[in-house]
Amino acid sequence: MSGLDKRVGSYAEALDGLQDGMTVLAGGFGLCGIPENLIAEIRRRGVRDLTVVSNNCGVDGFGLGVLLEDRQIRKMIASYVGENALFEQQLLSGELEVELTPQGTLAEKLRAGGAGIPAFFTATGYGTPVAEGKEAREINGRHYILEPAITGDFAIVKGWKADHFGNVVYRHTAQNFNPVVATAGRITVVEVEEIVEPGELDPTQIHTPGIYVDRLICGNFEKRIEKRTLRA
Repeated sequence: MSGLDKRVGSYAEALDGLQDGMTVLAGGFGLCGIPENLIAEIRRRGVRDLTVVSNNCGVDGFGLGVLLEDRQIRKMIASYVGENALFEQQLLSGELEVELTPQGTLAEKLRAGGAGIPAFFTATGYGTPVAEGKEAREINGRHYILEPAITGDFAIVKGWKADHFGNVVYRHTAQNFNPVVATAGRITVVEVEEIVEPGELDPTQIHTPGIYVDRLICGNFEKRIEKRTLRA
């Protein structure tokens, strides 16, 4: 393989170097576009005291929820956690440290981290508990708080297709948090449904350029969807 070929042969190789106490950024929204096989590999490795950054923490028994089951997450930075009973239990018992962040702010913290911007001002959260301990400033008559950017030791991402060089395309709403997460990891690992030959992807349709991707693996996915209720 050339140095530009990002493919690895196993999930163990994909997460080589992951250690206790690291920060892991995870793409996905609810159960859509989650890197489920990489999450399973984190569970298999048994690493602990992780700080995990993701929009949510999966559900009981699936997604990031399996890492809660094994007490591998020490701190969770998330926006929405309302469908995970174990998350609630660990939070209330003091086992799990939680930093709830408005969804748009979380996305921008990751985007800023990937862009090398250390912090930014936002009006979201001013005057609420979100602003406690943060610098506030009035700009053009409106109040803002300073939010630090987020980066991580590992970023785990779910894509649809990629070429050998790690150029990635996401499918529809599975884009969600994956593109910003992919830019903000020191080591970015992407799992996809299909790896194609270089030149097969339309350059205008690539969402994450290969320059952000360090390791690439093709996997099989359960791809659960959240429960839908129909009423007559």
